[in-house]
Amino acid sequence: MEFRYPNGKIYKPKNVADTPYLKQKIYSNRGMTLEEDLNVTNSYYLEKDIAVIHKKPTPIQIVKVDYPKRSAAVIKEAYFKQASTTDYNGIYKGRYIDFEAKETKNKTSFPLQNFHEHQINHMSEILKQMGICFVILRFSTLDEMYLLDAKHLLSFWNRHLTGGRKSITKQEVEMYGHQLPIGYHPRIDYLKVIDQLYF
Repeated sequence: MEFRYPNGKIYKPKNVADTPYLKQKIYSNRGMTLEEDLNVTNSYYLEKDIAVIHKKPTPIQIVKVDYPKRSAAVIKEAYFKQASTTDYNGIYKGRYIDFEAKETKNKTSFPLQNFHEHQINHMSEILKQMGICFVILRFSTLDEMYLLDAKHLLSFWNRHLTGGRKSITKQEVEMYGHQLPIGYHPRIDYLKVIDQLYF
């Protein structure tokens, strides 16, 4: 399937595994992608009346559809209606929460190319309005996950713009982030870290 940006440019991910739209699945030891883990976690939070947090739908405009059978339709071409912001948003303890989730196979650093400028700008706007904003980073090969406050991501992004590293070292992620263990109920209890940081 082919996706296009609003300007008509064909969407070609640099690393297919790091994109939510055209991704091959990266399996951790538990056989789940980060997105699947978070969706299960958010369902748990909702069922237990802890928080209301959902994955944002990606608005697309379908352009070309093939009908190989009467009962089946195959989308052949679609356009992103607008640039996406972040993956998840919702409310917890009366505070607005907004975050992005990314995976990488890299063991020693997290590439900043996994983020887009419009996502960085969006996170900056959330922080200006006193919202809770962060990223969840998974090093899939190591099966390690970290919550990194958006203010630190913005700092690394700005360093990159002024000629610095094009990635965040794993050591920096460990220093400024908070490791998230994988559990059962909930699978990724990121709100426990949010409680420590914001409440």
